[in-house]
Amino acid sequence: MEPSPVPVAKRVPTERTHHGDTVVDEYAWLAAKDDPETIAHLTAENAYTAARTAHLEALRAQLFEETRRRTQETDLSVPTRKDGYWYYTRTVEGQQYGVHCRRAVRDGETAPPISADGAPLDGEEVLLDGNLLAEGHDFFSLGAFDVSPDGRWLAYSTDFAGDERFTLRIKDLSTGEVLADEVPDTFYGTAWSTDASTLFYVTVDEAWRPNRVWRHTVGTASGEDVVVHQEDDERFWVGVELTRSERFVVIDIHSKITSEVRVIPAANPTGEPAIIAPRRQGVEYAVEHHGHRFLILHNDGAEDFALAYTSADAPGDWTPLIAHSPGTRLESVDAFENHLVVSLRTNGLTGLRVLPVGGGDPYDIDFPEPIYSVGLDANPEYRTNEVRLRYTSLVTPDSVYDYDLVSRQMVLRKQKPVRPGPDGRPYDPADYEQHRDWALADDGTRVPISLVCRKGTPRDGSAPAVIYGYGSYESSMDPWFSIARLSLLDRGVIFAVAHIRGGGELGRRWYDQGKLLAKKNTFTDFVACARHLAKAGWTAADRLVARGASAGGLLMGAVANLAPDAFTGIVAQVPFVDALTSILDPSLPLTVTEWEEWGNPLDDPEVYAYMKSYTPYENVAPVDYPAILAVTSLNDTRVLYHEPAKWIARLRAVAPQGDYLLKTEMGAGHGGPSGRYDAWREEAFINAWILDRLRRA
Repeated sequence: MEPSPVPVAKRVPTERTHHGDTVVDEYAWLAAKDDPETIAHLTAENAYTAARTAHLEALRAQLFEETRRRTQETDLSVPTRKDGYWYYTRTVEGQQYGVHCRRAVRDGETAPPISADGAPLDGEEVLLDGNLLAEGHDFFSLGAFDVSPDGRWLAYSTDFAGDERFTLRIKDLSTGEVLADEVPDTFYGTAWSTDASTLFYVTVDEAWRPNRVWRHTVGTASGEDVVVHQEDDERFWVGVELTRSERFVVIDIHSKITSEVRVIPAANPTGEPAIIAPRRQGVEYAVEHHGHRFLILHNDGAEDFALAYTSADAPGDWTPLIAHSPGTRLESVDAFENHLVVSLRTNGLTGLRVLPVGGGDPYDIDFPEPIYSVGLDANPEYRTNEVRLRYTSLVTPDSVYDYDLVSRQMVLRKQKPVRPGPDGRPYDPADYEQHRDWALADDGTRVPISLVCRKGTPRDGSAPAVIYGYGSYESSMDPWFSIARLSLLDRGVIFAVAHIRGGGELGRRWYDQGKLLAKKNTFTDFVACARHLAKAGWTAADRLVARGASAGGLLMGAVANLAPDAFTGIVAQVPFVDALTSILDPSLPLTVTEWEEWGNPLDDPEVYAYMKSYTPYENVAPVDYPAILAVTSLNDTRVLYHEPAKWIARLRAVAPQGDYLLKTEMGAGHGGPSGRYDAWREEAFINAWILDRLRRA
């Protein structure tokens, strides 16, 4: 006998009125995180989900074991050179977290030292062992990990709850002593002064907006720290970093559509920050230091961005370096003494363009596969003619290359090992095939889809499939390799990624056409991709599961309402499904900074009506929904746990014939469980549910 769905405690509904519209929220009380009834409800939901999925326990164990078996658990990253040391991270079989190490560079050593079996390098120095730090905690995450320019100090920060409130500490690497300096409630981002006497860091306001940059003197109490910049405009957030040249501390100030950058000479950490260019509404720019100039990547009259420069001594007018080219989105620039490397994307693919300094024509680095993802990896040294890059595709494991910018020779340093699967056969990319297909959206726009499947998978509509999507914040879902995904592919499942509007795959316009009052394009694009997969014979609607997370979880809720017949199941992880309620509340984390992404429904009745017409929680209807699995985390500060909790409750009330499950991590944050084995178990849980849905179809 199957367990009954979790009853929802009866509370007085909450009413809100905006622009003459009154909304009743029966489940608003679930937002009270400290209410014992809330915790009891989430606990009961977990118990119900566990009971409903108990028959999948053996499959979950099998999927976990397949991931573990295929993973080289004791492994070592390719060491990165910085001054006189090689820096790297090791993992050890049976341990959840990485061990961060360094080893001195030896005479005549030019290539990074690598141990084939992942064993420690001879002469290594352990800087930080995540397993020791995590002892006694259910969750552990590193925020900062920043070695000072002289190699003596390590600034690091830890989070043991998942709420991304980090405690910052400083370790003396010469003695192993952790200093008394301790700063609670910090955010990501640190920067050292040249002499390593001063550390800059960031804190957040009550709405979780990074709003202050601080200056800390090593060896003093945090109460003596000085605010270097405070951002009072609630649309903007701040970050801090040290340039690769180690000449300047950069304070980045951004809203969704406007930028301002200030710099402090790293040799004069108490100096007043100088503005590169005052903020102008709608103008975004980023700064990289290069010799006598600052490089400026900007969109001033350049939709897909252009590259310019200005004087480092007296920033002023911008001199063009790379003109705007519509359709080629310039994403970032990395400066080295003799070369610039521009990361870009065109025709839906990432790429790298090299600009020799002082002569020589620019050139693009070529890559062999039709679908891939490439980008620069860690490159801390400024005076170098060699760069580290990372390459992957849907069938190619993560690969680390060193590229000589002069000879144009590329050397593979390491490809992520994939050990034999359950059948004992080594992994062979030739056993799989990847494709690029295109769907036609309602307005005639062609939407790219990336697909991977086992070779020989039928194209007659009989194959089961998973379609993944995101479509927000100009974040691109570029092809990536996944060991856990092999367990699906080897069971005949096709995996597809819908590159829908709202992402950045096809440039800035692709993003602009999926935000604000064009947001519904994101949802209709995804439905068009799903229907195309069925029409083209890749799969069938009753053999297709949709999956998305965070803003991709909003996508999942929206398409569930828009086209419930297009899917047999939906996985929504940390889903932003009560978007209107959240964006109406300026006290919630991120709300005000999000208004330039979604619109401001508080002040604009058109935005209010538009958001209300698509936000998932508001539009639950008495229809036949596909089976839904919602996964969330109690300590998530980005998408609060109560959004999916309320959504599942309303689905059960309005469409009670459906199959809805809620799983809440009671000690994690936005990214879910922190340890690698816990993350593998979470993925095994989701994939077992997906396979079960596909079997039932």
